[in-house]
Amino acid sequence: MGTAPDIATMSAWPQLGITPGPVLRIFGMRRSGNHAVINWLARNAPGGRSLFFNDCTPGRKPFETYRAVEIDGERVAGNGGDPVKLAARAGDGTALMFSYEDAMPNERRRRPVSVGVDEALISHEVVICRGILNWAASLLKKVQGNDAYSAAERVAIVLKALGGYARMLELAMAEDELGVVVIRYEPWMTDAGYRAGLLERLGFEARDDSLGEVQRYGNGSSFQADAGAVDELNTLDRWKEMRDDPEYRIIMWLAAQDEALCGKLETVYPDDARQLVKLRQSGQAGRAPQQNSAQDTAQAQILRRN
Repeated sequence: MGTAPDIATMSAWPQLGITPGPVLRIFGMRRSGNHAVINWLARNAPGGRSLFFNDCTPGRKPFETYRAVEIDGERVAGNGGDPVKLAARAGDGTALMFSYEDAMPNERRRRPVSVGVDEALISHEVVICRGILNWAASLLKKVQGNDAYSAAERVAIVLKALGGYARMLELAMAEDELGVVVIRYEPWMTDAGYRAGLLERLGFEARDDSLGEVQRYGNGSSFQADAGAVDELNTLDRWKEMRDDPEYRIIMWLAAQDEALCGKLETVYPDDARQLVKLRQSGQAGRAPQQNSAQDTAQAQILRRN
């Protein structure tokens, strides 16, 4: 969507009473590493100055429906705080970020995703994505921590979220055409060069290349509740921890039956797509297909039975 608006000529956002610097509208499915990435962005914002409204409600005014507010990466308020007073603390020129979870800008809806926002003043649309094997494992593990849900309800929650996940894949497939900035969680975790390229593309500064501390939104990690730093998390192998879970096996088998979803995965996450295709071809829920190579064996030990 271009570079940040010139703050010398851009009028103040009436919703906030300030004239921000770069403005990022951020989308991501739950358990995709959203808050780790956003905290990293806050630490690398121009001048180290940022104002972040977390988890706004789609189809409503974002600065009236957020769940929490951070200034310069530090949480300063929950929902119900006065956004104008909070923005005044951040001041003119600060990088403004606001996020949506389980919603994507390509959804069909009667109202704009951000009501009352002049989208011409948004510098970049950012989409955070994660491979389906680890994303589904993390989401299911999170839901399993709530005793109020039955097994069937837990499976249904994850399956329902697959609709939003598929729309996320569509955005990632058309990143250049649509002008969105896609941040893939896996290389973000492992590749300093990838992170540096993202900062340059967004017009942010390379101030802090660390992965930062584990953010406590949603009670932190679904698997490692006591982890303090992001680089302590084993986030790239969550599927291995869940592959013998019967609910996870059911979810993955059902996802494998969706040929359209697998086709989108083939473009964005081809390794994950290959595992789902083999699972579909096996014709057996909860059982992995035969492997054809040593590489496949190393990559595709999902849903196996002992």
